[in-house]
Amino acid sequence: MAPKRPQASPPPGNPGAPRGKRRGSPLDYAGHGVKFLGVSVLSGVLLAGMALPAVGALGLTAKNTAEGFSNISDDFKTPPLTQATQIFDAKGGLIAKVYERDRTVLTADQMSPYMRQAQVDIEDARFYEHGAVDLKGVLRAISKNAESGTASQGASTLTQQYVKNVNVEKAGDDQAAVLEAQRKTLGRKIQELKVAIKLEEDLTKDQILTNYLNITFYGHQAYGIEAASQRYFSKSNKDLSIAEAATLAGLVQNPSQYDPVRFPDNAVKRRNVVIDKMVENKHITADQAKEAKAAPLGLKYKDPQNGCITAQAGMGFFCDYVRHVVKQDPVFGKNAAERKKFWDQGGLNIYTTLDPDKQAAAQNAVTSKVKVTDPVSAATTMMEPGTGKILAMAQTRPYGLEPAKNQTVVNLNVDAAMGGGNGFQPGSTFKPIIAAAALENGMSPTKAYPSENRIEWPTMKTCEGTWKNTYKGNERYVPNESKSEVGPYELKQAMALSVNTYFVQMEQEMGLCPVKQMLDKLSITTTASGAKLEIVPSITLGTKEMSPLTMANVYATFAARGKHCTPIAINKITTVDGKDVNVPQTSCTQAFSEQTADAMNSVLLNVTEKGTGASLGLEDGRQIAGKTGTTDKKKAAWFSGYTPQLATAVWIGGPTGGVEMKNMKIGDTYYGADGVFGATGPGPIWKMAMDGALKGSPKESLPTIDIPDPAPKPDPNATPGATAPANPANPADPNAGGNPPPAPNPGDPGTNAGGMIGGGFTFPPGVIGGGNGNGNGNGNGNGHR
Repeated sequence: MAPKRPQASPPPGNPGAPRGKRRGSPLDYAGHGVKFLGVSVLSGVLLAGMALPAVGALGLTAKNTAEGFSNISDDFKTPPLTQATQIFDAKGGLIAKVYERDRTVLTADQMSPYMRQAQVDIEDARFYEHGAVDLKGVLRAISKNAESGTASQGASTLTQQYVKNVNVEKAGDDQAAVLEAQRKTLGRKIQELKVAIKLEEDLTKDQILTNYLNITFYGHQAYGIEAASQRYFSKSNKDLSIAEAATLAGLVQNPSQYDPVRFPDNAVKRRNVVIDKMVENKHITADQAKEAKAAPLGLKYKDPQNGCITAQAGMGFFCDYVRHVVKQDPVFGKNAAERKKFWDQGGLNIYTTLDPDKQAAAQNAVTSKVKVTDPVSAATTMMEPGTGKILAMAQTRPYGLEPAKNQTVVNLNVDAAMGGGNGFQPGSTFKPIIAAAALENGMSPTKAYPSENRIEWPTMKTCEGTWKNTYKGNERYVPNESKSEVGPYELKQAMALSVNTYFVQMEQEMGLCPVKQMLDKLSITTTASGAKLEIVPSITLGTKEMSPLTMANVYATFAARGKHCTPIAINKITTVDGKDVNVPQTSCTQAFSEQTADAMNSVLLNVTEKGTGASLGLEDGRQIAGKTGTTDKKKAAWFSGYTPQLATAVWIGGPTGGVEMKNMKIGDTYYGADGVFGATGPGPIWKMAMDGALKGSPKESLPTIDIPDPAPKPDPNATPGATAPANPANPADPNAGGNPPPAPNPGDPGTNAGGMIGGGFTFPPGVIGGGNGNGNGNGNGNGHR
């Protein structure tokens, strides 16, 4: 036999009061004969099963009834309930709450006594007196149904309802399984009854009631009494008044019909029925009931706030990135199904790397310089050098599902696999990677190349063999910005001016295998779309689509003196009961030597002091290093740069590619026929974001090496003994690098027929695509910056 059940706690305000007198025997209704018989046939079968569960009466121990009856699993006693997960920034601010089911599991002592009593009184007043099955309740239901001629009166105990709710919870989002768990069949009822009987042998009544109050649905996406309290009254369950507790308890039978938001009159009537039951069962006094009934509903309703769409300050995209991390990183499960279950189960507190101040600075910059209604968008990622921590992730267009409002859920900062698009060609911001490979391979930082104004793509060694130029027409050639860009050049000057032919000749001398090895060390093995990265000569001009996160991490590696750390977004995860969960850790390696990094700092400082980024100095005058980039037909423009504490990449372009940024207004700036350049479009965004993000932080200098400036080139037309004129291609030239070039002369053989852009060039239509993953270089080595 089951152990004797504990009695209900004495009601507040009237301790020790006896329960109200029960109604007469249901057999008094025998005069209803035919009606009673019709309803009782089914009930008789149920009663037989209830009375003799352990001996298998009526064959109920057969398969497909209550298999495993003798040993109910712990998952049924206290199932792992789906709960809400909270995502926090690095300072503890809430970014968003996400859930499959909005629920916060409470212990019994965290629950309002009024709530516990009200729920029992309205759903199963004899809960503490009967076993898993209430025989008196069944007979009473039979007689009521006989009176009305319907089967409207139920007799399920609170324990049976709990069992049904567990089956629904286990079904999750499998609609077929949910319907199966809710099927009103004799077999299903018998299964629930048998499990309920065993549960009452293993759990106390108080434990069952606590579990029931945590699992039950209260409408408006609220599961369990804590979520319901917050949803309807904006307070914790423990703070509910009698009237509020009665309102919630009344919802369980029919959350739609008694919805206090849509049908307040119905809700009040139902609430008052619950209050009457609480008086009848001596859980509150008549005076308390009178006061509770006189109270208004007093709703302080809060709409369900679910998912990254509710995140503030533009944090929705980072929130979505965190979701992708949890669903893809093996630390959260060995396969996709396990990881999805972990995320859907919820009940987590996720503490991320996102710095709210830097996020605000980044968000302000991308939305101030580019309007949400502009035909183009901007995106920026900030990273902490040497740690892999993502500190900010912002873009112009807001996170959302309404394209008519220029919303999107595509995170333009990340690769497609992490919720992004197919990336964008980074242009000349990729050249520093090639330079680092050359320096690491033994090249001197003062190495000079002829850097003619235009050259044929040269034959190059690869890891597998040899690449040869087989193109026809203009495709065979690599041009520089204008006829004034004629070498020889050394590295510092070539980077400041972004001289294309210099970097192609650098590639030719070292071969493409060191380039591949450097990219592998920087964890760049695919394009943003996930396609395998082709190592072809045009890669130096940034023809392979990358995401801002990838480029920010490259420049963070420069800032960290060659230490490359894989990106991380999560600092810590705890469960709601305070247990730590393993999280992904960054993996740091030395991608290149500190000596190479220091040389690159010197080279990239020259870009921001004398080259294409000279207009982007920060307000406090601190040292910055970086590189501009502009792609073919102005379909994308970049600036990536850093200080010792912070690396930031900014992209601007059409969200799905294909927008030529010429003759248009972006933000408050009009760009004419020359269009957008790295220094004029993304550059000011980078400057504004970095000024805000670094405000108040200590100034730090970048470690550098001394790289002497090259001697001025002699003027072949100069008079012997006269002072040589300044180099016509000096970095201060307003037409250099990322600034608009002079109008091309169609008759000038040194000018590319397609028109020059920001140190890059234009290819004939169809050779190179622009924007969001459409350009692949066709594997032929053609490219642009």
